[in-house]
Amino acid sequence: MYGSRTRRLLLPLSAGVCAIALVGGCSDSGSGSGSGSSSPSPSGSSSSDASSSSSGSGNDLQSDYQTTIKNVLPSVVQIVADSDLGSGIVYDDKGHIVTNAHVVGSSKTFQVTTATGSEQLTASLVYSYPDQDLAVIKLDKIPAGMQAAKFADSAKVDMGQIVLAMGSPLGLSSSVTQGIVSATGRTVSEGRSGGGTGATIGNMVQTSAAINPGNSGGALVNLDNQVIGIPTLAATDPDLGGSAAPGIGFAIPSSTVTTIADQIIKSGKVTDSGRAALGITARTVVDDDFQPAGVAVVSTTDGGAAAKAGLKAGDIITKLGDTGITTMNSLSEALASDAPGQKVQVTYERDGSSKTVEVTLGEM
Repeated sequence: MYGSRTRRLLLPLSAGVCAIALVGGCSDSGSGSGSGSSSPSPSGSSSSDASSSSSGSGNDLQSDYQTTIKNVLPSVVQIVADSDLGSGIVYDDKGHIVTNAHVVGSSKTFQVTTATGSEQLTASLVYSYPDQDLAVIKLDKIPAGMQAAKFADSAKVDMGQIVLAMGSPLGLSSSVTQGIVSATGRTVSEGRSGGGTGATIGNMVQTSAAINPGNSGGALVNLDNQVIGIPTLAATDPDLGGSAAPGIGFAIPSSTVTTIADQIIKSGKVTDSGRAALGITARTVVDDDFQPAGVAVVSTTDGGAAAKAGLKAGDIITKLGDTGITTMNSLSEALASDAPGQKVQVTYERDGSSKTVEVTLGEM
């Protein structure tokens, strides 16, 4: 039913498939000695005091969860586009809602339900930016009491931070799952099958919080009541026939979200992508064993980065910096971690000879 609205992906090799072991410590109660006496803990507290302290810590964490949910969940909405469903975040007090481009698809109008579910609202598309899998829609009517979410500086997000994912997984509106930030700085490619945009997105936040169909476009939130990212992708395990790999989800970082959303709201489009580009159209080429072996330049953009550096149609790009390039996907992933204006060494083949040239990257 709503299964198409959180893209599943096969982790690209260049992103690295990492196993992260979470090792929990266990304390020995000392009861195995057979003594019935209560001995002091190393801190001087009795075992009952330690138990009480532990219980208090648990209650404090639970209170933090509940406070965060109370403060942020009202800013997370459910979005129905055509026959599909996703989530969104209230961006400002003017009715703008930010979500994923793959949630809005080709639709221009939407049904929006708030966390309270008290009123079904309508909204219209402002602009969709598939290259970063982001979009902004705007409510036709702003209900009383609707509050905008607060967005964190995603540069300050770090591994181990506790996070909550809020959205409408499988159509279950106002649902919350919990986990941690498993990693930052991931570059991940989204497939085009099933309505995906095919975007390659850099600096993504990896999380162990459950990300299911319908979570896309929702909020990944820290315990300071701030959105640190928009859940967008869940990993699949090829060894399990492409089924979901539990505990591996990805969110577009909040700083990217605000940069793109602000431009869309101000100009009705993205005017400064911040994405590096070579300024070429290209295709993947294969070797004699039919294995991907590089990216062939089909044409260059007049005045673009590649053209200025002397690259031309027929050249086969094999490396960007120290990163081997075998496919269009690997080239996109390598560029996703670079910035416009950055100088990189491009290795390519021309007429059977390998050459290297310095290229000043342009902007997508």
